[in-house]
Amino acid sequence: MFCDCFYWNKGISELESESSESEPFSLPAPLPRWPQGRDFATGRINLGEIQVVKVTEFDRVWKCGTSRRGKSTRASFYKPVNIPEGFHCLGHYSQPNNNQPLKGFVLAARANDPDNHLPPLKKPVDYTLVWSSDSDCNFWLPNPPAGYKAVGVIVTDGSEQPEVEEVRCVREDLTESCETDQIILGVGSFNVWTTKPSERGIWSRGVSVGSFFCSTNNNKAAMNISCLKNLDPSLRAMPSLDQIHALIQHYGPTVYFHPEETYMPSSVPWFFKNGALLYRFGIPQGEPVNYTGSNLPAGGENDGTFWIDLPQDDDEEVKKGNLESSELYVHVKPALGGIFTDIVMWIFCPFNGPATLKIGLLTVPMNRIGEHVGDWEHFTFRISNFDGELTQMFFSQHSGGGWVDASDLEFVKGSNRPVVYSSKHGHASFPHPGMYLQGSSKLGIGVRNDVAKSEYVVDSSRRYRVVAAEYLGEGVVTEPCWLQYMREWGPTLVYDSAAEIDKIVNLLPLIVRYSIENLFPIALYGEEGPTGPKEKDNWEGDEMC
Repeated sequence: MFCDCFYWNKGISELESESSESEPFSLPAPLPRWPQGRDFATGRINLGEIQVVKVTEFDRVWKCGTSRRGKSTRASFYKPVNIPEGFHCLGHYSQPNNNQPLKGFVLAARANDPDNHLPPLKKPVDYTLVWSSDSDCNFWLPNPPAGYKAVGVIVTDGSEQPEVEEVRCVREDLTESCETDQIILGVGSFNVWTTKPSERGIWSRGVSVGSFFCSTNNNKAAMNISCLKNLDPSLRAMPSLDQIHALIQHYGPTVYFHPEETYMPSSVPWFFKNGALLYRFGIPQGEPVNYTGSNLPAGGENDGTFWIDLPQDDDEEVKKGNLESSELYVHVKPALGGIFTDIVMWIFCPFNGPATLKIGLLTVPMNRIGEHVGDWEHFTFRISNFDGELTQMFFSQHSGGGWVDASDLEFVKGSNRPVVYSSKHGHASFPHPGMYLQGSSKLGIGVRNDVAKSEYVVDSSRRYRVVAAEYLGEGVVTEPCWLQYMREWGPTLVYDSAAEIDKIVNLLPLIVRYSIENLFPIALYGEEGPTGPKEKDNWEGDEMC
């Protein structure tokens, strides 16, 4: 059963017709049989005292929409069904009604030792009504026993309080704090958000249940639900090395470079063998870098003492890179408490080309602004450790980027391998072809990121090298010498950009001249030399959201 509602300003009226149900999302091709390993893709994950399963089958309880100043938002709320015997619901699921397929999950849990004198799971004592709609749909927060935490919210299509058997609360020491993520729905003072663990990264153990948080006072800080905690130190659900190779060969994206790209990627050894020089502060002459990087200083921190630069001769040829030698450098790490695997693919280009600015209808190629030596870019695909299914991809874009759901990706025909578009000269990654503006889209002013298909392609499912997977333990993956180099891969540059920028400013209407400098990235005016993968925040942390 379900009920419908639609809110217009402060009034409420019933929808006259039921909108169609969202169909579950499926990848374009069937999943293969993964190589045998520990608990990866077995359908169940051990978190210590509890075991969890991913539930993706739902019955819709309620759908509703709001309209404010001509903008409408809609959301649906779902109860998980067909939960395996012995497992218990932890909360309900919600997602926006934005013509997207049903693509989420919630976890269900059971105790590994049901006779434990301190049970990991307990029924709530009762419920607190968080909010009720005029169409008699109700949001209920489970009231946990002392020493336990609620980890999800329940939605009903009637005013009667749910049975305490409906859901389970989790012992407090088996939980972690969580925080709001993306807004799902706002109805007056009532708001609904997705949630994520407060601490995220390679060493964090918070596990999202997949449910949502709701509040009537818009106080996101007053979280009264938690996420789970993975207390299994072995992270047995993470893939083995054989399974990592199988995942990359099945999902490895195809990377397209722009048809007018001048500065192609290369392998790191190619860059070294073709004359890259290591400089030390105070010493005018550079030292040739060994092709393995074995003579680079290892460890330490980026203190400005060392940097890599192009060869003194034939630097223009080295700038162009070498597509034939290029390969993706792979870092594999646990995500969201080890229920997901992040496969991070780094791509190296010897040189980052000049930027192109867009000012309204005017396109202005820069001479030097935006150039730098040693460009590292990356993208990440996130795999569910329950079944080995691709769920999301992160596209890194200069100092930013964002996650894209698998349902919104472009795939190589007949496969589950996504397509990645690398921007002209800047090598930022995007999910679809076109022009992406870094700046003010409202004013039409900023840096152009142009992406398109071409014959310049790298197939990462074949041309890759796994360089790090710390969770597998020492000796399983050998990190290359150059990965330990924590200094700069290019010299610090200060662009003489005043004249170019002044010319551009003089072309603008007076109304926008005052803000032009704030619209362009700092890197346009100069920057320190870029650092390598291990110096980036996402090496141990989560991708930015």
